Amino acid sequence: MTITCSQLQNDIDQLLNPSLFEDYCPNGLQISGKTDISKIAFAVSATQDSIAKAISWGADALIVHHGVFWKYMPARPITGPWGERVKMCIQNDMNLFGYHLPLDAHMEVGNAVSLAKLLGMTELAPFGEYKRTYLGAKGRFPAPIKAHELKKKLEGILGRSVTHASPNDEQLISSLGIITGGANNEWSKAITENVDSYLTGEISEYNWHDAKEAGIHYFAGGHHATEKFGIQSLMQKLRVLHPTLDVQYFDSENPV
Repeated sequence: MTITCSQLQNDIDQLLNPSLFEDYCPNGLQISGKTDISKIAFAVSATQDSIAKAISWGADALIVHHGVFWKYMPARPITGPWGERVKMCIQNDMNLFGYHLPLDAHMEVGNAVSLAKLLGMTELAPFGEYKRTYLGAKGRFPAPIKAHELKKKLEGILGRSVTHASPNDEQLISSLGIITGGANNEWSKAITENVDSYLTGEISEYNWHDAKEAGIHYFAGGHHATEKFGIQSLMQKLRVLHPTLDVQYFDSENPV
């Protein structure tokens, strides 16, 4: 069984509502390929590695969180390493879909809420307002957890070391706000939204001091590592919607 490319995009658009977001990139179909789709690959980013893995598997479409086109990019020739990504998709007639902020924020399959569920959090709600939409999720732990224990738990889920700017490693943490990826300067929303800790992918030198001095526990778990879960949740959702489709997630090595 197959579905059409337009049907796939319509299903995802209805779920993620990309029109609600003022994003840094075009959300949806970025490179058009074959009309009929039976095999869909998923990855965090459209890199040469993930595209090659999808092509080798025989994918008709690749759905990613980080696509190949961004608003900050000028008009440019399709050359060099970046151009090779575009050429690989076109030469293999493979559709490429990218969903950025809509996948970060979604309260069913989003990056933040997917992480919150893995942490066993309750009372989940949108977190981190940005231009009239929310970028992440917040919630509470069933029982308060010591800061150093939460760090260890995060490292188990993310599969990598976590940077922790901590006012006190022994302090109990009851609530957490999450915005995955590169939201290092959004940590102060933990203060305004009354949560006592914050998780994102990246941290800058000044964030370390500012968060500690404000009494907020700041956890940085890696841009790639914190954004692996939303795309997999989206994959599972599409598997339920279209059980006859073949779907597969492909990870790429990225320590950042």
